[in-house]
Amino acid sequence: MPPNPQVLGIDIGGTAIKLGRFDAQGNALQFLKIPTPQPATPDAVLTSIVAAIPQLDPDRTAQAIGIGTPGPSDPTGRIAKLSINLPEWTNVAVADRIESNLSLPCRIANDANCAALGEAWKGAGRWYQNLVLLTLGTGVGGGIILDGKLFTGHNGAAGELGSISFNPDGHPCNSGNRGSLEQQLCISAIVRRSGQDPGILGELAQAGDSDALKFWKDYGRDLGIGLTTLIYVLNPEAIVIGGGISGSSDFFFEGAIAEINQRVSAPSREGVKLIKAELGNQAGMFGAAKLALDLVMSRL
Repeated sequence: MPPNPQVLGIDIGGTAIKLGRFDAQGNALQFLKIPTPQPATPDAVLTSIVAAIPQLDPDRTAQAIGIGTPGPSDPTGRIAKLSINLPEWTNVAVADRIESNLSLPCRIANDANCAALGEAWKGAGRWYQNLVLLTLGTGVGGGIILDGKLFTGHNGAAGELGSISFNPDGHPCNSGNRGSLEQQLCISAIVRRSGQDPGILGELAQAGDSDALKFWKDYGRDLGIGLTTLIYVLNPEAIVIGGGISGSSDFFFEGAIAEINQRVSAPSREGVKLIKAELGNQAGMFGAAKLALDLVMSRL
């Protein structure tokens, strides 16, 4: 095995699949983005990934592949158990299919867990051993890093942070819950609550619009209430906020911090930091590469 093994990190999204080739230090050597086939069935998606690999790794230097999939995986990191937003993604043997086509070891994880791994490895969370990532976008996802390692629970489904309850009588959620944190904070929730796209609300707030500033203050309050639960349970050093909505974090972080300070006792909140993610929409790809690198290192 070469002294600086290379790995592939792949992030499956609803509209695009992002692929990268990385060295052991996390340096990105090559990127590739391809459209997600529609409908995004497992057969179509995995066929597209296999076809794209020769462009990403023409010399076949990669030692392993990591893949971020939409929804929880099994504890072994081989089976995509369920996606509530993509068709036919139920108990899909992703790793087996990739390995049989490419003859490379493969490990998979929930895409939000991969984003948490990426931020912990090369992003805003790299200084911390205990952190939570919350992604605010089309949905609300999350990932948990405890003692420097991804925490996935006894059957691989931990970290579905957007599904925690916020308002028991609130808007229905695809998870089966009502009034989940996702249904309070995601893009469609913002549109439902304000009548405006979050990007426009951000621009209005930047221009000093009082209604937009008031909305983001209220949004920060709700985020802080949700984070209160996570802080009490997990006592992290840092909470990293990512996703497209984090672009307006200057307008809602203050409200979130105020709510945390009001609701969380001093010993539980001591030292916790609320910080913006650094890797943007590449976090999942970096985290998937870290999955692959850990797989390589475990076989040395």
